[in-house]
This record gives sequence, structure tokens and C-alpha cells, in this order.
Amino acid sequence: MNITILTPDKEIFQGSIVSVKVPGTLGEFQVLKNHAPIVSSLASGTVSLVTAAGTYRFYDTETSTIMTETQPGRTLEFQIGGGFIEVLNNEISLLARGVKK
Repeated sequence: MNITILTPDKEIFQGSIVSVKVPGTLGEFQVLKNHAPIVSSLASGTVSLVTAAGTYRFYDTETSTIMTETQPGRTLEFQIGGGFIEVLNNEISLLARGVKK
């Protein structure tokens, strides 16, 4: 699965993942490979993803820079201020209102 996480001012993550947990407005849910198509609003909370093999880019909140890595199985978490997620054919787009440090 591939995911792109965007805020109005920057890309937060782009690359292959194994899974992602998001704070849906009706409760937290997880997206795995071959998930049914869905569009959902997101509440403020934690987005947690597990990386897959391959290169991925992510925003490091501690250094405020974009990092590139290839380590599979790494868990990354981002605090978002709400937003939306779309899942279709193992492609995920997550639009967040902002990412908190």
C-alpha cells in the first residue's frame, strides 16, 4: 500500500506502508492491504503507521526536516488536528489540518 499524508503547507509522509491507524470521527480504525474503498473524516488524534520495504519520506517533527529512510517495520506517529482520508485500490490519501510536535 502507498500513502501520502499532506497538510496545507507540507508533505508529512510519502511511501509504502503495511498498515495505518487513524482517529476517525466515529472512532479509531485501521487500514490494511486490500481494504474496501472508503472516504472518512478524521478527528484530532494520533495517526500511526508501519512502514513497508522500500524508500519513504517523512517529516521529522523534532528537527522540522524531511527525512528519507528505507527501514521496513518502523512505526511512525503523527498528531493531527483532524482531516480526511481516502482509500482506493491500496492507495491512501490523508489530508490533515496540521501536525503537532
